[in-house]
Amino acid sequence: MENFRDFQLGPDPFGRTWHVLFKYLQTGISIRHSDSVDVCFVLESGDEKFQRVIVLNHPDLLAYTKRAGRELTDTWCSRIAVCKLRYAVETAEDIDREYLHVTPQEIERYDAEVKKWEESYLKTHAA
Repeated sequence: MENFRDFQLGPDPFGRTWHVLFKYLQTGISIRHSDSVDVCFVLESGDEKFQRVIVLNHPDLLAYTKRAGRELTDTWCSRIAVCKLRYAVETAEDIDREYLHVTPQEIERYDAEVKKWEESYLKTHAA
């Protein structure tokens, strides 16, 4: 998960691999009147191309980061969003929906994945 801006996902249940590009991260208040952090990705495989917005509920993020002692940053939100997108692609669960909502339980589960990656990264890249 070194690069959440340009990466590959898959295979999906149909055997396709997807090239994924980060498009934007912004508060949902400004575009949908939603108290959320929206992370948008563009997915492409062959002739298919579409975008998906991962919706992170802001109050859920605040509650989790306070409880876990985690800093709420754009990078962290983007990595949580990649975990949700990976799950949606690999299982095809709700992948047809433009907006994919992350539950409080998923925030906790995906943060555990992010922490494992961070620990592994630090072990191999520490000075």
